[in-house]
Amino acid sequence: MYYQGIKKIIAPRPIGKKRTQFGDLHPLLQRIFSARGLTSAEELERTLTKLPSPWLLSGMEVMVTHLITAINGQQRITIVGDFDADGATSCAVAIKGLQLLGAADVLFVVPNRFEYGYGLTPEIVGLVQQQNPDVIITVDNGISSMDGVKAAKAAGITVLVTDHHLPGTELPCADAIVNPNLPDDPFPSKALAGVGVMFYVLMALRSRLREQGWFAAQQKAEPNLAQLLDYVALGTVADVVALDQINRTLVHQGLLRIRTGRSHPGLTALIEVAGKNPQTIAATDLGFSLGPRLNAAGRMDDMSLGIQCLLTDDPKLAKTIALQLDDLNNDRREIEGQMKHEAMALLAEMKALDAQHLPAGVCLFNAEWHQGVIGILASRIKDRLHRPVIAFAPAGKDLIKGSARSIPGVHIRDVLSDIAAAHPKLLSKFGGHAMAAGLSLTMHDYPAFALVFDEMVSKRLENVDLEQKVLSDGELTEQEMTLELADLLQNAATWGQAFPEPVFHGVFDVIQARIVGQRHLKLVLRKPEGDLLIDAIAFFIDQPEQWLGLRQIIAAYKLDINEFRGQRSVQFILQYLEKMA
Repeated sequence: MYYQGIKKIIAPRPIGKKRTQFGDLHPLLQRIFSARGLTSAEELERTLTKLPSPWLLSGMEVMVTHLITAINGQQRITIVGDFDADGATSCAVAIKGLQLLGAADVLFVVPNRFEYGYGLTPEIVGLVQQQNPDVIITVDNGISSMDGVKAAKAAGITVLVTDHHLPGTELPCADAIVNPNLPDDPFPSKALAGVGVMFYVLMALRSRLREQGWFAAQQKAEPNLAQLLDYVALGTVADVVALDQINRTLVHQGLLRIRTGRSHPGLTALIEVAGKNPQTIAATDLGFSLGPRLNAAGRMDDMSLGIQCLLTDDPKLAKTIALQLDDLNNDRREIEGQMKHEAMALLAEMKALDAQHLPAGVCLFNAEWHQGVIGILASRIKDRLHRPVIAFAPAGKDLIKGSARSIPGVHIRDVLSDIAAAHPKLLSKFGGHAMAAGLSLTMHDYPAFALVFDEMVSKRLENVDLEQKVLSDGELTEQEMTLELADLLQNAATWGQAFPEPVFHGVFDVIQARIVGQRHLKLVLRKPEGDLLIDAIAFFIDQPEQWLGLRQIIAAYKLDINEFRGQRSVQFILQYLEKMA
């Protein structure tokens, strides 16, 4: 019997072989950080002074020159965002930041997912023109918007692109582009989210205005841009970009602002609605509680609602909108649950749940599926099968839209690029990252695409280990299962994508087991022949009743702290559990 019915191997996380210099850091932390590729205490620094210069981003000089012209000329600026959490927070950072730096007329447009699709398209340019802007700034999009940029330029609008997505072979004819993933860009991180890129643009703009004596001339106080870091933290974590040292710093500083009561009213309201304690909020809360509620606006309705929540300075309005977002997220969960049930039925028909028949790359389509939820569905099925998955939904006329999710070792955007090169007429458009991508094609071409996708992924899987693993940082003794160590682990670093929170494992006797909240399993565990009783919880278990009455399990877990009625106690958050024979 396995957690979620999936057999996994608990394997030790490899320890780095390079010599490390962590000083007097706790030996367990030294081992954990070494296993994540760090070699010195310096790499754990999370102060803003350690961030690299914004001027290392190619295109920044031209970008800032255009922005200063717009500010001095009191030009109208329209921000064109994206309909996910990164796009929404990028939009909020751009608007608030530019206003702090003297821009008097800043508006925004965010494409409705269901009407316009992604990016600065000619149709969106037509919509933007109704605002009569002098300048368009794209945030979290634009690097593949060839036609849209052309249309805006033809209309006499200055176009400034800020993005972090991978560029294609051709770049748009924008007046300026800032994107760390441009070829030969010298910026030391390729992992900035869209919101991080926009924040860096603002830092460069402020420094140039300072050099020019602009603040003194305008008799304006120089703004502290750190006030935007709560947005930056949320967008960075929600977009699941790698938490390298730069992103860890941005997220950590944003979390500090939230914990000390300095977050914007919209974020404060989202935290309250999610039932989280702002004083102890962690990066995982941004990713699993706040991000989904903000994303629900773009998935189920219109991301303008989410952006309005972020931008408002009125706590009452923020709370009202946050409750609306919470309702939308509940609707999304319900739809996702039904879609997952239908997807599993499809897979059973394909015999894909049988390892002998499992395709290398899985494509799923249902004419009733919700376009805004297919990305989450693809992610869930990918986790189940440990294969690249694309879920498709109708997109009007004869078009279908797909959302792809991949596994380590298979760069999904490169797979789509290979398909486009070999079969130029098969894909209408595509774009994305190594682990996630979006695409469009005709319903007529779906069967052919599914076959080609399976074939292309199969070639890339030849050198990929497909055995599902839970990487463990080792076993803990009873003496280490303490509040002090749990606190130390939580506060030692900013954990997240590509810098995972420590996971430990062990064999445990099951002293007590019960079901809570219908799908969660609450356990009391003890090491064999041990004395310490530890509470543990496993969330969202399929058929949790199967786990009742077991005597012994092997479990992988995070060492966590449960706070209840002012009392703090150690608990395990179970990541995987398996019945002992």
